[in-house]
Amino acid sequence: MMIINLPENYRILDHMKEIAFKISFVIMLFCVFAGKSNAQAVNPGTLQSNPWTANELLQPGILAQMINTNKKVRIYNIGVVQDIKGAINVGAASKKESLQKFAQAIKTSPKDEMIVVYCGCCPFDKCPNIRPAFQLLKAQKFSKPYLLNLSTNLQADWISKGYPLASTGKQL
Repeated sequence: MMIINLPENYRILDHMKEIAFKISFVIMLFCVFAGKSNAQAVNPGTLQSNPWTANELLQPGILAQMINTNKKVRIYNIGVVQDIKGAINVGAASKKESLQKFAQAIKTSPKDEMIVVYCGCCPFDKCPNIRPAFQLLKAQKFSKPYLLNLSTNLQADWISKGYPLASTGKQL
């Protein structure tokens, strides 16, 4: 005949519950802090503020139509991508010398002239070129500055749609 000591079994069961609770607590803390560290690992580019408004984003189809109908518009390629038809390539505006070239190029432009800048190297939130160029246009008090809305890149938002490209780029 086997004698079962119930109080001892209950103590083991209580001890197992206590261990399970502690493990669950540690796992919960890990999940909470792991979630917080992932939130902090967001690409800093997505945290950049944009100097343009929604009204200052020019849709690619509209610019393509303006180019095709010979409307007067000044276009600057401020990145490292192919040139759109009629664009003047000043180089990557994230580089001091290219931004200075851009400043020199717009220095004599009328303040009410429509000026479009674009890069298209990558999505807006990661692009190092569009903010310095657009901030320069604002600082120079241009009343019609526009950023070409290439929110993905030049290939996806312009070239793949058959919009006009330059046969040879104009370099400054």
